[in-house]
Amino acid sequence: MDAVPESGPGARLVTITDGQAGQRIDNFLTRHLKGVPRSLIYRILRKGEVRVNKGRIRPDYRLQVGDQVRVPPVRTASAEQRRIPDGVVQRLADALLYEDAAVLALDKPAGLAVHGGSGLAFGIIEALRQARPELAFLELAHRLDRDTSGCLLLAKSRPVLLALQDQSRTGQMDKRYLALAAGAWPAGLSRVSAPLRKNSLAGGERMVVVAKDGRAAVTGFRVLQRFAAATLVEARLETGRTHQIRVHAAHAGHPLAGDGKYGDADLNRRLRKLGLTRLFLHAQALGFRHPDSGEEMLLSTPLPRELQAVLDRLESA
Repeated sequence: MDAVPESGPGARLVTITDGQAGQRIDNFLTRHLKGVPRSLIYRILRKGEVRVNKGRIRPDYRLQVGDQVRVPPVRTASAEQRRIPDGVVQRLADALLYEDAAVLALDKPAGLAVHGGSGLAFGIIEALRQARPELAFLELAHRLDRDTSGCLLLAKSRPVLLALQDQSRTGQMDKRYLALAAGAWPAGLSRVSAPLRKNSLAGGERMVVVAKDGRAAVTGFRVLQRFAAATLVEARLETGRTHQIRVHAAHAGHPLAGDGKYGDADLNRRLRKLGLTRLFLHAQALGFRHPDSGEEMLLSTPLPRELQAVLDRLESA
């Protein structure tokens, strides 16, 4: 990557190469400005301190070959400030599901964000980069909400990342979740198709709503087990929008158990007495075509013990 000084003290001009093209500008800056929290990266984007071809851009702008990116001087945190707690690093090492020369997969623990920012000092990607410094490239192939557990896939090279993202974008990646939905899920409701739009509330909280002008979103649902006040369902993503399963379940009138944002407060209180202290949403299986070998891969992981314990108590209640 060639970088030369531009007007302004410390600013640099970076010319985008073939290997860098296609990625979002916010992700490019996260890698280029190592140690800088994503909250600061979004701030300098909003303020127009980062320019592409001398113009302001949105955080989701995808870089193209030959783009001229102005990278402003940004003070990074000290190595000590950036250090990830050893306990978190070990927790992720214990969560390893699969690894080869191209990909790495984890059974993501609930409660850990996939990346830092928005008040979080670090996320899974930062912790893994610290734990595996020998990997020159490591990026999330997709994302899971902070409170969601289960299969999380990462790429070890840019070509592998682009291939996996293309599979995800075109519906070739099979993503299946286990979720506990409020009430009796209708036997005939096997598919929810409702466009979704991100909203930001006055307090800064991000919400996703069903809206005609939103992005197309489709989730398949299958009943697995019925309980007195809830239903265990398998949810299959046909698209991959933020909070998609949670919002579609709530839109259908059966919000997910433990969901503090879109859920049923009364049900959540009752299930808390049965030990449910988190969102009941688990990425149980992930199918994809291996970018190098072409082999059809299927990764899976069982329900975490704390979620299985809730089902056991519901069954015996």
